[in-house]
Amino acid sequence: MANEDATTPEDLAQLLARLKDEYGVSESEIARRIGVSAATVNNWVHRKRGTGRGPNPEKLRAIAREFPKFSEDEIFAATGRKTPGPLAPAAEERLLELFRGLTAEQQEIKELELRALNEHNRSTL
Repeated sequence: MANEDATTPEDLAQLLARLKDEYGVSESEIARRIGVSAATVNNWVHRKRGTGRGPNPEKLRAIAREFPKFSEDEIFAATGRKTPGPLAPAAEERLLELFRGLTAEQQEIKELELRALNEHNRSTL
C-alpha cells in the first residue's frame, strides 16, 4: 500500500502553474508584476537554471505580494529554501549601527559570514 504522505514536494514550476491557473495570468504578466523579464519566468517554469541559483528572495517575496493566495513560506518551500525572517526597520537600524562600530577587517569578516549563511539558505531547506 502506497503512503500518500510520501508525496514529492511541489517545486517552483508546479507552484507557478497553479498560480497561473488560480489568477488566470500569463508568464509575461507574472514577470511584469514582479519586475523580471518574461524569459526569466519562462526559465523558472521550464526548470532552467540559467546563470543563477533561481529567484532571489526579493523576487520570491514579490510573488507573494502580487499573488497573495500564495504565502511566502509556500513559495520559498517550492524553491527548496527556508523563508528568511522579517527585518523591521528598527532591527535593520540596530544591525547597521553595530556593523558601523566594527573595524574594516571585522566588517569584511562579518560580510563573508553573512554571505556564507545566505548561500547555505539558498541551497538547503
